[in-house]
Amino acid sequence: MTYRPRFTIGVSLKMYFGHAEALRWFDRVAELAAGHPALLSGAAELFVIPSFPALPAAVERLTPAGVLVGAQDLFWEDRGAFTGEVSGAELAELGCTLAEIGHAERRRLFGETDETVARKIAAALRNGLTPVLCVGEADRTDPERAAADCIAEFDSAISAVEPGAAGRILVAYEPHWAIGAAEPASPAHIAGVTERLAAHVAAVPGYEGSRVIYGGSAKPGLLPKLGSAVGGLFLGRFAHDPAALAAILDETVQLAEVPA
Repeated sequence: MTYRPRFTIGVSLKMYFGHAEALRWFDRVAELAAGHPALLSGAAELFVIPSFPALPAAVERLTPAGVLVGAQDLFWEDRGAFTGEVSGAELAELGCTLAEIGHAERRRLFGETDETVARKIAAALRNGLTPVLCVGEADRTDPERAAADCIAEFDSAISAVEPGAAGRILVAYEPHWAIGAAEPASPAHIAGVTERLAAHVAAVPGYEGSRVIYGGSAKPGLLPKLGSAVGGLFLGRFAHDPAALAAILDETVQLAEVPA
């Protein structure tokens, strides 16, 4: 058998785990990833975004199993008197390969703006980090309007990138109203947005290899309903149980298999 281009599956732990709990979870996910056909075959890539204090342990325990590690945020400058912030340069030095930027919670709770997001995207790319750019409409609307909002967010996010500094971006479509909900957005709505958004991203020069993944109460059983409409999933609380993560990785293998 052969495999189609692989899916990207990501997990953000937000601030749900204490340090010891995070370490136990890393060990279980590392054991899962090291032997799972999805990663061994190339059907999927897996990334984990823990809290800042857990990053060194995550890199140490997850990277040997083929799991990418990212940070939940970064600052837009690489060095200086910025108390409490963490630079992309230091994250890269630690072994991170991704940085999550622009999540709805960062906008709502900490006042992050389009300008803030754009400066952070530029910082990530110049430090060799793949941005996980979160976009999504605030209120329920139709897929056409939601896609237009997301496209505008993407264009704004890359506006501060210096010429020649572009690179791969993982665009995480997360409708705000679906984050923390009991169920994700409907497959029809997700596909209607992600297909339009992916077509736009693919047409922008310099961002080859970028893909659109879906987050917002994503869980096992969703990916088979979406198929090729998404490049993967961005998981939250539904991946706290590694068995649920394993089930989603199983789904990527099933979707990737085609007759030789």
